[in-house]
Amino acid sequence: MSAATEYQPHNIIRFRRNSNMVNFGAIGYGYWGPNVVRNLDGLEGANIVAISDKSAAARGRAEKAMHGVYVTPDANEVITSPDIDAVAIVTPVWTHFELAKAALENGKHVFVEKPFTSNTAQAEELINLAARKNLQIMVDHTFLFTGAVRKIKQLLQEDALGKLYYYDSTRVNLGLFQHDVNVIWDLAPHDLSIMDYLIEGNAEQIVATGQTHLNGHEDVAFITLYFPNEVIAHINVNWLSPVKVRMTLIGGEKKMLVWNDLEADEKIKVYDKGVKVTNKEGVYNLLVNYRSGDMWAPHLEPVEALRQELGYFVECIRNNQTPFNDGLAGLRVVKMLEAANRSLRHRGEAVRLDPQPASSANAPSFIENKQTPVVVSQSAAAAAASLG
Repeated sequence: MSAATEYQPHNIIRFRRNSNMVNFGAIGYGYWGPNVVRNLDGLEGANIVAISDKSAAARGRAEKAMHGVYVTPDANEVITSPDIDAVAIVTPVWTHFELAKAALENGKHVFVEKPFTSNTAQAEELINLAARKNLQIMVDHTFLFTGAVRKIKQLLQEDALGKLYYYDSTRVNLGLFQHDVNVIWDLAPHDLSIMDYLIEGNAEQIVATGQTHLNGHEDVAFITLYFPNEVIAHINVNWLSPVKVRMTLIGGEKKMLVWNDLEADEKIKVYDKGVKVTNKEGVYNLLVNYRSGDMWAPHLEPVEALRQELGYFVECIRNNQTPFNDGLAGLRVVKMLEAANRSLRHRGEAVRLDPQPASSANAPSFIENKQTPVVVSQSAAAAAASLG
């Protein structure tokens, strides 16, 4: 799909619209799309009316699974239909900008699979467009709606772990190799979105190293992020691991936490362990006391994260409420991914993420990050429009 593709309402298709619900169209029915469609289909307040996919095999699966739902190879029919209120875009990242921009221009709210866009300029343009049209963008950061991440957020808000020291994640498996992005863009958005949600303040500096072995994209990578208040984070992502691991360690001054997402029952374990250092007679006489207490596994709410996320999106649309995993959250993740790629290209050179506004002679945009406004120039928007 090229940047020159136009989505014009020349052949408007009418669907079975339910005026009491948010009517959805889905674009993409490959790996993740069927999960999005299935959850929308069973969700109170949502009505899935159309599915688009270029693949005949994917359309066949959609027709078999979703009787009575219109299935088409033409995304234009979904994007331009007046019977559709919101569009779920579940396609490769290089298609997100063009599809989301067209959907917003046609008055649709947009749900976009992670990562949000291929670069920050595209993300900024979409955020501004949605704001001008009073439409909602939600980026599919599904892990934020899991019982585990919600519990971790609660523990941090209650100061159960104390001052946060570190976030250390291992997210590895054998495959699935992607043809359009490297392992950082494929797997790291999960942890970057979780860190953005859990850790106060934006990442200030990123260091990334990795190597390419098989298909021209880095398949093994290590990312270190420096946050305010001496918080450090580390992510190991890998397509060449003999075993699948989803393990995160979070250390605090009071307690430490282990999150094993592959564990069936006790996904989170909180350890009453820590270190206390006291200075008795100057800096050369430090007393180190190691505390080892009990372990407890908190109860986690048994929810299907994607269903919770889509239900929240429906509420946000109905109430004209901005979701916390909105375009700005997606933009922050894309900024970290871009910085990691830049560091990777220079063999681990540190890349600073500037929290200050970008310089511009034009009027400021609607964009703000967690600390300061960001100004988007017209030239940046034009550059984004030239990318497919």
